[in-house]
Amino acid sequence: MIFHPIAPLYDKNSKILILGSFPSVKSREQNFFYGHPQNRFWKVVSSIYKCKTPTDISEKTEFLLSHHIALWDVIASCEIIGSSDSSIKNVTPNDLSVILNNADIQQIFTNGKTAEKYYNKYIKKTIGRNSICLPSTSPANAAWSVEKLVGAWSIIQNFS
Repeated sequence: MIFHPIAPLYDKNSKILILGSFPSVKSREQNFFYGHPQNRFWKVVSSIYKCKTPTDISEKTEFLLSHHIALWDVIASCEIIGSSDSSIKNVTPNDLSVILNNADIQQIFTNGKTAEKYYNKYIKKTIGRNSICLPSTSPANAAWSVEKLVGAWSIIQNFS
């Protein structure tokens, strides 16, 4: 069993919540979200807001908070082989109330089908809120170019 090592990132001004499934090995090593250099998350969100891509944890944190974006993952603990979403089993979900009770979240987004699957299975009924599934920024989602991802992810601007 591996436990999620990264605290949720949000503040009282956060308007949107983006949920991944579970942090990759690289993200767990860095103790921050989307730490794998091939993951396109930071490139995509910075392109949407026409900003320089943040490179370190401090820049990434400042970027997210300044754009009213909260970030966390659906899964609090699970069994996983490496970073493979398809190997996830024995899931315990995160308790999103820590964010939802302290920020005015207008919309929840899931980053990819795995996050959506576990959100719908474990969290949706509990909190009574739908999420919008966005295409995964993972390098495993090779069918989606950065440009296509930016197009799909641009919806987040409507809520932040």
